[in-house]
Order: sequence, then C-alpha cells, then structure tokens
Amino acid sequence: MSEQPLSVTALTRYIKYKFDKDEHLKDVLIKGEISNFKHNVRGHFYFTLKDEKASIKAVMFRSDASGVIFKPKDGMTVLLRGYVSVFEVAGSYQIYVKSMDEVGLGNLYQQYLQLKATLEKEGYFDDAHKQPIPTLPRQIGVLTSATGAAVRDIINIINRRFPMSKIVVYPTTVQGVNAKDEIAKNIARADKDPNDVLIVGRGGGSIEDLWAFNERMVAQAIYDASTPIIASIGHETDFTISDFVADKRAPTPSGAAEIAVPDQMTFKRDIEGAKNRLYDALRRIIRFKRERLASQKDRYVFKDPQRLIEKPATQLESLQHRLSQSSPASRLKDNTKNLETLNTALNKAYERLVISKTQALNDKTNRLNVQDPRLIVKQGYTLAKKDGHIVKRVKDLSVGDTLEMEFQDGIITVDVKEIKEENHE
Repeated sequence: MSEQPLSVTALTRYIKYKFDKDEHLKDVLIKGEISNFKHNVRGHFYFTLKDEKASIKAVMFRSDASGVIFKPKDGMTVLLRGYVSVFEVAGSYQIYVKSMDEVGLGNLYQQYLQLKATLEKEGYFDDAHKQPIPTLPRQIGVLTSATGAAVRDIINIINRRFPMSKIVVYPTTVQGVNAKDEIAKNIARADKDPNDVLIVGRGGGSIEDLWAFNERMVAQAIYDASTPIIASIGHETDFTISDFVADKRAPTPSGAAEIAVPDQMTFKRDIEGAKNRLYDALRRIIRFKRERLASQKDRYVFKDPQRLIEKPATQLESLQHRLSQSSPASRLKDNTKNLETLNTALNKAYERLVISKTQALNDKTNRLNVQDPRLIVKQGYTLAKKDGHIVKRVKDLSVGDTLEMEFQDGIITVDVKEIKEENHE
C-alpha cells in the first residue's frame, strides 16, 4: 500500500497546532528592534522585530495597538508581550503582539540620527546649496536597480508625461555591502554626462534595505554634484540622509518622475491657452487700429488737405519777416548808429565831469591855503613850536622850555627865561 501525501494546508495546520499547544509560545516576552514598520488604514501594526542575528514577523491588531501610548517607528527598541503562532496563508510563523513598551533606539537608527545631526550642522541640508529642477529637461539620468519596479515606473511615467526627454539609466546596486560605493560612483559618473537632472532612488524596504542611502559617502556625492538631483528612496514615510541632501525629495520613484518632467497634456493646454490669448489680443489690437483709422479718415485734414499748408505758410511768412529784421547787416547798421550816439554823449559827459572836478579842486586848494600857517610867516610873523607842535598860548609854556621860532627865511632856537601872561580878550 502506497503512502498518502499530505496537503500543504494539512501540514501547515499541523504545524500551527504544535505552535498553539506549546506552553512556552502562549505568553512570550521578547525584546528587539522595530524594522519596516507599517500602520495600515484599519489601525493594525505590521513590522519586523529583529536583533543582530535573527528576525521575526510581528502583527498588533487595532484593539491592542490603540493602547500604545507612543508612536512606533523604525530603529526603535521595544519590549513586546504576545503569543507566537503560524499564519497559514503565508506559511510563516509570527508573533501576535498584545502589548508594546518603548526601550530605546536601535543601533542603526542611532547612527542615522548622529550622521543627520552632523551633516545638518555642516550645512549639507541648507536651502542655499539646493539647485532648482529644470522645467524642460532634455536628458534625465536614472540611478537605480535595472531590474526593480522603480526603474519601470520612472520610465513609464516620463514617457507618458513628456516623451521628448531622453532617459539614460545607470544600473546601480541599491542594497547590500557594496551599494554605497556603487551609488556614489554612478552619481559622479552621471554628473559628468550631459544630464539636466538626476533621479536617485529605489523602492521601499526596511531600514537595513535603505541603509546605503544613509552613508556619508553617498551624501557627499549628492552634495558635490553640479547636476540637480531628485531623491526618491523608499515609501512616503521613509526618510534617509540622501533625501535631506538632495535638491528635491520625492515620496516615491513615481513621484520623482512626475517632478522631473512636466505633463505634456498640461503643457499643450498651456500653449493652446497662450495661443488663444495671443489671438484675442491681436484681434483687439486690429479692431482698435481700424477704429482709429476710421476716425482719422473723418478729420478735416484729410477732407481738405489745402488747410494743412495754410497755417505753416503763414508762419513761414512771419518768420521770414522776423529774419529780415534780425539780419546781421541791419543789426550792424543799427548798432553802429547807437554807438555813435553813445560816443557823443560820453564825450560831453566827460567834459562836464572834468570841469566839475577842476572847480572842486580849486575850491579845496583855496580853503587849504587860507588855513596854511606859513602864510602868516610870509606876512612877517613867526611860528613858535615846542616839540614840533605850534604853541598857541603862553600858559602852555614853562620857564626853561626850548622853542623853535620859524621865520620867513629860517628857524632859530630860544630858551624861555620869563613868562608874562596878558589877557587880550
């Protein structure tokens, strides 16, 4: 009689039965680091609990998750209590968590925070260093795994949105020990090529899967690149060091493709709208010009052109008359006549001035001569001087004074011997 094979369901149920009957697995207290944490829309927690050598899937249903007073996240070390059983659909065992307490941050997450703080202090995240993403890129470099879903999503979206852009894929290892070296090398290589923008990224994963993008050498390569870089690493809730250094962060690789190129349909609509606005503006200008032309045609200057030259002709005659009156010969003749008149008046005024000044000089000379002391001397009198001053009174002298007596023909010196005062009033 041949042996009957077991079905997968039967084997899985038997294994689950063994797990459920094991008293040691009904109430387990376990410590580990959270990785690849997900909080779904129904409120359940799904994550991996790991240590240095092993990992186990974990689920915490909403009824129990609602009692967690902190926000679980990747890298956090927690203390869990629950039971271990088999999830039959996936054929895997996992821990069903009933309670969760925070212990601390894991080693990888601590390294992430330390490097993030260091680079932020050194200015690697400053907006002043970030470059704008070009509006119409001619060539886009994509650095990601050549076989992953991310590269297919990026290519499909770019080709759909803006097929005029050329896509150059740089196959890059994005996970593992050598990933950081290859990412940094390909960024430097793509930066030398004629790319207008680079997309660097990968799909989702645990903190370990994304760790290459938390390495300093990758951050340095992004910082040193002269080509604008869009980082699209993991899911929307995943943040790596590369996201902060890049010129722009996209929540997903698909989002990066949408940021890198405009939507051609939107672009066409914008062009069509601009064209319509231009046509409307031209029609308004033409209508305005036609209305203005019609109003100009009705003006009298076009109906009676002769009137256009009547006023200028009158102005010309007036100007010619003024010009003849202001000709150099006429002005010279008038100025010569005026000069002769002024010259005659000047000569007469000069003669009158000389006569007046001569008479005034004679009058002043006569007054001075009358007051000249020497006229008295010429009449036979003498002048007495003491110390160079004329002596007018006897009382101004003293016995013993020396006087100079000025005569008509000379001067003598005398000493006062006696003084006799007389009153001649």
